[in-house]
Amino acid sequence: MSRVAIVTDSASDLTEQQAASAGITIVPLLVTFGEREYRAGVDLSAEDFWRELTAPGAPFPKTAATAPGTFNEAFESLFAGGAEEIVYVGVASKLSATVGSAIVARDMTPERKIHIVDSNTASMGVGLLAMVASETAATGASGDEVVASVEARRDKIKLYVVLETLEYLKRGGRISPARAAIGGVLSVKPIITLDDGVVETADRPRTRGRARERLLELIAATKPERIAILHGQAADVEDFAAEVAKVTGLPRERMTLNLIGASVGPHVGPGAYGAVAVTMPA
Repeated sequence: MSRVAIVTDSASDLTEQQAASAGITIVPLLVTFGEREYRAGVDLSAEDFWRELTAPGAPFPKTAATAPGTFNEAFESLFAGGAEEIVYVGVASKLSATVGSAIVARDMTPERKIHIVDSNTASMGVGLLAMVASETAATGASGDEVVASVEARRDKIKLYVVLETLEYLKRGGRISPARAAIGGVLSVKPIITLDDGVVETADRPRTRGRARERLLELIAATKPERIAILHGQAADVEDFAAEVAKVTGLPRERMTLNLIGASVGPHVGPGAYGAVAVTMPA
């Protein structure tokens, strides 16, 4: 184990294999479907989440932040295993109270060296920053140096996702029923992004084809160092990944392909797809 252990949360959408390979510990957010509560990625896989979400008559899921006690248990386990410092890279605090819970857990043991980084992003935006942290820690860097490496790339993260439907933004309270109805009539396929932890609309193409073209334009303009392809069970995501490789010049084998999980999925809905790009720091 590196002397600096890396922690993230399930909103990162890292797979279990990706996290294990990078030595990253994932703490789960909570997801409820009606009376059923799950720990994302523990009791409920990303695949199971989508089956639940799209089941006929399924209640709309709700997400909740990780409890401070869960963070405390994870932190203490890592220190017991030999870690000298911990760096936690968390989902944007403007989207979830999870970073706040991590801060409470850190303050339970002020003698420990626990660093908290608000990623200001979500899904594999968090995941890629956690991987940067892991790679930096593996070089023998200190906790402060790991944090500096992550923060140097934090403002270089670009996340773009095309929505197949506005229904899930409506059900999650992100847009009004009237806006959703108008968008449906006009066949709008919005491209959403995150700006300083806030969900924004990057563009509102009127057709599926134009949305694809515009998404590729936005991704190509990032001049990426690394890319993660995201999707909510989108049918042609491999074709999309090949198109991203073509417009960016980044080899397909250097891109990850991640199914959006239970912490982000309720807001984007099935059929959504997009990418997170990280550019080199200046």
